[in-house]
Amino acid sequence: MKSLQTLTASAFLMAVSAIPGTSAILVYNVNLNGTQSGTGSPATGTATVTVDDILNSVGVSLSFSGLTGGPATAAHIHCCVAPGANGPVVIPFTGFPNATSGTYSNTFTGISAANIAGIEAGQSYINIHDATFPGGEIRGQITPEPATLASLGLGMAVLLGARARRKRQAA
Repeated sequence: MKSLQTLTASAFLMAVSAIPGTSAILVYNVNLNGTQSGTGSPATGTATVTVDDILNSVGVSLSFSGLTGGPATAAHIHCCVAPGANGPVVIPFTGFPNATSGTYSNTFTGISAANIAGIEAGQSYINIHDATFPGGEIRGQITPEPATLASLGLGMAVLLGARARRKRQAA
């Protein structure tokens, strides 16, 4: 019985940590490409976005290559809109390299609770702009990882199973 309680508590903590809005830190892996931006560009990029919803900060570590429209003129996170829609810039990437390939890393503080919630809800995206593609040559939706969702599902299944067992034992 003691091990079941330990397992249930562990599953609960794992499930709660995967729920947006209740975690301190969530990490998202983002793939940027021309398909998502509608440009058809062969350029690509990857980013890791780390959201701390207790400290209201967002960390971004990004690499990109092969921009065909010239050196990057801007890059940022847009929020809070449905996937595929265009939204306002909420986090400009200050000091982004003016290049066709490169890396970027920064942590942004003082991010509003609404923008944190939008990122956690999958309603935000990163894009990189240049002269030929002023609307963005490559783009990547910031979405929860399938592993995070699977962990949540597993944790909830364990919790529901433990609850059902307790009800049977009490009857």
